[in-house]
Amino acid sequence: MSVQPLTRRSVLTGAAMSAVAAVVGFVVARNSNAASTKSPTSGANSYGSGGSNNSALVAAAKVTPAGIVEKGIVLTRDASGSVHGVSAICTHQGCTVAAPKGGIVSCPCHGSKFDAATGRVLRGPATRPLPAIAVHVQGDQVVRG
Repeated sequence: MSVQPLTRRSVLTGAAMSAVAAVVGFVVARNSNAASTKSPTSGANSYGSGGSNNSALVAAAKVTPAGIVEKGIVLTRDASGSVHGVSAICTHQGCTVAAPKGGIVSCPCHGSKFDAATGRVLRGPATRPLPAIAVHVQGDQVVRG
């Protein structure tokens, strides 16, 4: 195999092609759906609650202290009977966490573990807790807000 010598022309051609590729990539990315503004109810990092307030999530009777995952929210009930919610989207890389077991939710993608009731990180690679999502019981339903 023979190696061609590096010339001034080849360096300039490569630099020009890189610049054109960067501009084209910028224009394509800027016009893609990924550049669209999130709705005001979504967190800027996609870990927000999304959806509208006061939308029914699940029958209140289904939420136990062990917890469940419903419509992107981990719901748990404390000793006083209050229902709490945290995002079911892992803060590491956005995977949906599994249903709680023993008060812990696990991310199936990379193994992060979180406290189901508070969202606190118990084991990484995630470094940020699952964000709290406001929920309350209205009649016999758990609703956002």
